[in-house]
Amino acid sequence: MITIGIRAAPKIITFAIYDSEANEIINVEQIKIPAAFETPAALKYVRSNLLDVLREYSVEQAGVRITEPNAQSPSIERIQIEGVIQEAFASSELRSYYIGQISSISKRLGFERVRFKPLVDGTDDLGIANWGAMSKEQREAILCAMGAKDA
Repeated sequence: MITIGIRAAPKIITFAIYDSEANEIINVEQIKIPAAFETPAALKYVRSNLLDVLREYSVEQAGVRITEPNAQSPSIERIQIEGVIQEAFASSELRSYYIGQISSISKRLGFERVRFKPLVDGTDDLGIANWGAMSKEQREAILCAMGAKDA
């Protein structure tokens, strides 16, 4: 089954495509929002491009890493993008999806919450090729994709 995991930032959406049957990452990529776009156009751009990605890879299940509720300085732009991602999921042909924070993603993957940060920081490894060379956002997207297999 093909899954997708997403980690949003104010101007970049990082996504990972995962094949849960082969247990391999198919692709890790970004959707970059053009700087000239104002908020409504940027959100429309994210939705349109995300729906294209879901169709291109025939994604069946998905997960999105959302902002922690106790974040010290939450980004309004990121939260808006996360909302549009959820709407795109609901409007797509996905069988199911989940929204996840550190604790729920960790639980889906079957490890303790305290292991999440070292995995994202690259100091702990899941045995995935080039794990240490990836960005934190790429690692979070991969973890979300891996957790989506049971969404």
